[in-house]
Amino acid sequence: MTTPTVEPTLLRDLSDAEFLARYDTDPFTASVLSNRLRAAAQHVATGLLHRAFSPIIALAMDYVCAVLGPPEQNYRMVAATNGLTVFLGTLQDGVRAAVEEYGVDRLAPGDLLICNDPSRVGNHANDVCFIRPVFHSGRVVSFMVLRAHVIDIGGITPGGFDTNKRNIYETGLLIGPRLLFHAEEPVRETFTLIFDNSRFGEIQLPDYKTIHSCCRFGESLIVESIDRYGLDAYLGTLEYLCDTTAERMRLAIATLPDGDYEGTASIDADAEAADEEYLVRVKVVKRGDRVEADFSGSSRQARTAINAGALDAKTAVGVGLKVLLDPLGHFTSGSFRNIDIVIPPGTIASALPPDGAIFFYWEVANTVMTALIDALRDALGERAVGGDCGSNNVHNAFGVTAGGTPWAASAVAGAETGPVGADRHADGEGHVCPYLINIISPATEGIEAQFPVMVMRKEYAADTSGTGLHRGGAAIMKDILWTGPARHQVAPFRFRKPSGIGVHGAGDGVQGGVWIFGQDGARPGFVSDTAAAYRDATPVAGVMDPETNQLDPAGVYAYYASQRTWSTQPGATFRYLTNGGGGWGDPFARDPEAVKTDVRDGYVTVEAAAARYGVVILGDPDHDPEGLRVDPEATTTLRAANADKE
Repeated sequence: MTTPTVEPTLLRDLSDAEFLARYDTDPFTASVLSNRLRAAAQHVATGLLHRAFSPIIALAMDYVCAVLGPPEQNYRMVAATNGLTVFLGTLQDGVRAAVEEYGVDRLAPGDLLICNDPSRVGNHANDVCFIRPVFHSGRVVSFMVLRAHVIDIGGITPGGFDTNKRNIYETGLLIGPRLLFHAEEPVRETFTLIFDNSRFGEIQLPDYKTIHSCCRFGESLIVESIDRYGLDAYLGTLEYLCDTTAERMRLAIATLPDGDYEGTASIDADAEAADEEYLVRVKVVKRGDRVEADFSGSSRQARTAINAGALDAKTAVGVGLKVLLDPLGHFTSGSFRNIDIVIPPGTIASALPPDGAIFFYWEVANTVMTALIDALRDALGERAVGGDCGSNNVHNAFGVTAGGTPWAASAVAGAETGPVGADRHADGEGHVCPYLINIISPATEGIEAQFPVMVMRKEYAADTSGTGLHRGGAAIMKDILWTGPARHQVAPFRFRKPSGIGVHGAGDGVQGGVWIFGQDGARPGFVSDTAAAYRDATPVAGVMDPETNQLDPAGVYAYYASQRTWSTQPGATFRYLTNGGGGWGDPFARDPEAVKTDVRDGYVTVEAAAARYGVVILGDPDHDPEGLRVDPEATTTLRAANADKE
C-alpha cells in the first residue's frame, strides 16, 4: 500500500484566501452549492418514485440518483441520494467507462446515454445506468445519473432473479454505451433493441420515459445553480464536496490502530450443487491514515450467477468502512481516497465474463460487510458493530393470471428486509435491511394489490437476537400465501453460518431458514409456528433437523436450489425466517428492566431471559404482559453463579 500521509491543514482551518485559491469560491457559496446539488439529486429521485410503474422502483426504491463531475475532474461522484448504497462505488468508474467508450465529443445537449453491462458499469444487467450530460457554455460540466432496476431485461427467467444462470448470455440483454435519447428525441433503434428482448413492455416504457424527463429536470436545476453562482464556483464546489468526504474518511481511518486484520464470511452455495461454500476473505492492512483491503484467498468465481464484479467489491469496502468508521456525513468518490483495494481476477467478488455470471452481486457485498465486521471487531473495541441479517433472501415468482396475463413479482415477496446488529449506543433495529443493501420493505397493500399473494404474517421471532448488553435486532418471520399457481426462484444464501456476529463479548444472532407449507395447495390459510406445523413442511433452505424440519445448528443443510424452480398451487405458503442481528457487550450486564421489556414485547421468552441474560422474570407475558416483574434476588443469585463459571 502507499506511504501514509497526513494533510497538515484541515478544510475548516483554511483562511478565506486559501479557500478561494483552492476552490475558486468562498466557504459560504460552496456550502450553498453543495446543498443545492444534493437537493437536485433528491428532486430527480422523488420524481421517479412518484411516477414509476415498476413495483421494484415504486415500492422498494431500487434506484439511486447522483451528480458527477466533468471528464476533466475524472467523473467524480459528488452528490447522491439515499438510494441503494450498492450503487455508489460503481458510478464514477462506470460512467467514465461508458462515456469514454461512447465518446465525450459525440455527446450533445438533450442526450441520454445508457449502459447496463456489469463488466463496464458494475452491478447487474437489470440495473441500467442512465447518463445525461449537463452542458453549459458549450461544454460538458457535469453528468446527471440515474441508476434504476428495470423489471426485466430479457434472459432465461422473467424478472431475472434466477440463481441458475451460468454465463452472461443467460443473464439478459447486455447494452454497451448507446443513446436512448438524442437531442430530447427517442432513439428508435435503442428502444427497439430493448423491447424486442425484454418482457413487460407496458410497465417499462413509461418508466424509461419518466427517467428521461427526471434527468432533464435534474440538468435544469444544475444549470440554474451555475447561472446563479458562476461556473468557476460550481466546478470548485465539486472538488470541495469530494475533499470534505475524503477528509472525514481519512481522519476516521487514522483512529483505527495500525495492524493487519483478517475476516472471513461465506455464501452457502451456488445453484450448481451444495458441495462448495464460497468464502470471502478480507485482510485489512492499516497504516497511518490509509487502509488496504486485500481479497486474496477468496473463493473462485461461482458456477452460477451469485457472483459480484470488482466494482461491486469496491463499493462494499468503501461503504462498509464508512458504516464502521464514519457513519455520519455524506458519501462521494472522495470517500475512497485513502482506501486501497487488492482483488485478484476471477474470484466470487471479481467474476469475469463470459462464465462468471453476475446477478446477485449485492449478496457478495453483504458477505464482504460481514467479513469486515469480523476483521475489525477487536480493533474497533467499543466502536464495533454487531453483524446484520446477512442476506436479502430475494424471492422471484412468476406466472400467468386466469385471464392469460403474465406477471412477475421480483424482490417484493421474500424476506428482503431484516435486522441489524447492536452497537455501544443501542439495541439493533429489527426491521430494516442489511447494512450494504438498504432496500425498502414494500407495503403489504401494494404487493397484495398487484400480485396473487396475501401477507399472512410479518412479525419478530422470539429468542433470535444476538444476546448482549445491547441485543441485536430480532429475526423477522414472514409468511406469504400465494393465491394463484406460481413458480418461484429463491435466493437465501447465508444460513449455514451466523451472519449476525456478536461483538465486544456478545452473542451471535440465530440462523434462519425457508419452508413451504402446503406446496400442493392442500392447506390454505394461516400456518401455525408450532413444532407440529413443521413436520409436513417442505424445507427449502437452512440447517435443520431432517426429522422435524425445524432449525438445528447440528442438523443437515437444506439446499435452496435442490429444485431449479419451486412450483406451488393456490393456497401454498412460503415462510421466511431471517437471521438475527448480532449483540454488543456482555448479556449478563444488560439492565434487568430492559430484559423484562423484551419479554413483554415478545423479543425474549421467560426461559431465555434466565438462561441467556441471568434475569428471572415473574408473571405471564401472554395474558398479563404489563404485570411482569423482575425477581431481583433470584436474578442476583443467577448472575453470580454465571460469574463463578467464568
